[in-house]
Amino acid sequence: MTELEFKSLAAEGYNRIPLIAEAFADLETPLTLYLKLAQSHNTGKNTFLLESVVGGERFGRYSFIGLPASTKIRCSGQQIEVLKNDEVIETAEGNALEFIAEYQSRFKVAIRPGMPRFCGGLAGYFGYDAVRYIEKRLENSAPQDTLGLPDIQLLLTEELAVIDNLSGKLYLIV
Repeated sequence: MTELEFKSLAAEGYNRIPLIAEAFADLETPLTLYLKLAQSHNTGKNTFLLESVVGGERFGRYSFIGLPASTKIRCSGQQIEVLKNDEVIETAEGNALEFIAEYQSRFKVAIRPGMPRFCGGLAGYFGYDAVRYIEKRLENSAPQDTLGLPDIQLLLTEELAVIDNLSGKLYLIV
């Protein structure tokens, strides 16, 4: 992408424009790349490796390695926190799914042709009890939380390595 293309996308209102570097990764596996890229920083805190599988037995086309994220969303019950470098920078109360939708609307992402649809953004988990955000009849039936884990935790992934398992290419995306 040229500087002119970047400025043109920014002028159109995009505030998330993926910049991509490409290399061959045919001698690496997704796991070895994860260990080299993500685990080398702070023991892998706030990182992930997502593997896609087709039909339960074949590898999917892409593997995603989320490099250490500085921003995360944590939801427990009706309490929602946005943290940056483990410091709370925003709090909210209410339905976590509505907050997440509103949070996502803050970003306008320029989708690049030929790239996987996920080039950064929110990645994480929705715990079993997160069903209470959807099914209102279960809202007040949550069992005692003995683990102290959030119902939802999402990382704002801004640095990502994507392995194209079909072509053997590695895309580094910021």
